[in-house]
Amino acid sequence: MTGGDEGSNEGSKAELLRQLVNQDSDAETAQYQAVATGLRPWHWLLVALLSALVGGMLVAFFLPAQSRPTPPPAVNSSPEAAMPAAGSSVEKALPASPQPVISAAILNASGYVTARRVATVSAETMGLITEVGVEEGMHVKEGQVLARLDDRKANVNLQLTQAQTQTQVQSLKSVVTDLEEAERVLARLSQLEQGNFSSEAQRTRAETDVAKLRASLASGQAELEVARLNVARAQETLDDHTIRAPFSGVITAKNAQPGEIVAPAAAGGGFTRTGICTLVDMESLEIQVDVNEAYIGRVVPGQKVIANLDAYPKWDIPASVIAVIPSANRAKATVQVRIKISQLDSRILPNMGVKVAFFDE
Repeated sequence: MTGGDEGSNEGSKAELLRQLVNQDSDAETAQYQAVATGLRPWHWLLVALLSALVGGMLVAFFLPAQSRPTPPPAVNSSPEAAMPAAGSSVEKALPASPQPVISAAILNASGYVTARRVATVSAETMGLITEVGVEEGMHVKEGQVLARLDDRKANVNLQLTQAQTQTQVQSLKSVVTDLEEAERVLARLSQLEQGNFSSEAQRTRAETDVAKLRASLASGQAELEVARLNVARAQETLDDHTIRAPFSGVITAKNAQPGEIVAPAAAGGGFTRTGICTLVDMESLEIQVDVNEAYIGRVVPGQKVIANLDAYPKWDIPASVIAVIPSANRAKATVQVRIKISQLDSRILPNMGVKVAFFDE
């Protein structure tokens, strides 16, 4: 084979190889275009979202956190600047004074709030109610009028006794006048007797008249005193028709209305009221609890107590033991304990349930 033939063969091979490469490249290009043509818009959106998410995670993981340097505090050489100002945060940050710590409770019990002064206000005399001036929840003062009864008859009786007293006063004045005249007659007869101008019988009769009038005067004075006492009694009866508060407190119940009959004792088949209202002295509230007799030895007068009302279980009420009642309940095997409330509050009401904890300081 000659050199020319070899050169032509090599050229043919190179051309054939170039065509094969071009065919492969054209095939790959056609395949990529086919794939790209098959992708829809939402596919591209999903790819963009995934790329952004991966990029953000990489940035957050590899990027170091930046921190600002804390500026140094200003230096002031003046002694006044070294002292904290009044009301500053330094003063507020000072620790509070230590509070006394009470040990854990040694005994728990339950009971009720009670009032030492509670009264069902009634009338001392039977009568028709004409006015009731109180309602439940009203605060009243000692001596304040709560209700009134029909007092027309009592008024008449008072006027009658006053008239009788006035009559007795006038009768007594008449007796005094007669006595003064009798004493003058006796004195004149005594002078005439010294000159034998009157008899002894006349003088004796004058002395008797004076003695009788003096006795009448004493009797009249006694009767006048009785008449005055009758006036006072009639006045008291009249005052009984006005019912007043025996002490200051709060009205917790209204038991009667105008037009009803009230009496100190029940009468009339149960239709007669025995009370007008119930009055409670809120200043006399205390706590009474029942303690099991097996643990009563842990309770002493003056012992510190923390009470919690069932209505306000998170409110701690300071209290202390007043006394241990020296008597046990045979049925319940308990002993009653009186507890004083140290700080009275309007939220504390009679008959409220309460739980107490006894502490050993």
